[in-house]
Amino acid sequence: MIITVTSKGQIVIPAPVRKKLNIQKGKKFVVSVEDNKIILEPVEDVIRRSRGLLKKDGQKILEYLLEERKMNRERI
Repeated sequence: MIITVTSKGQIVIPAPVRKKLNIQKGKKFVVSVEDNKIILEPVEDVIRRSRGLLKKDGQKILEYLLEERKMNRERI
């Protein structure tokens, strides 16, 4: 599938992809860049993956956020 970026920087996720992934109006995503690829990840997945970080100690979440920040800087 080939899509085109509009003059406003927007793209349309094709209907078959939206249907397969159950993407509906209003769904929120976290956007990241990895190896010259755009990654769209549902916010719920990011929250679920991060859930256990706060339970053990506050320092762990800080380490996680600093590592994420570092990775994002390196990707750009």
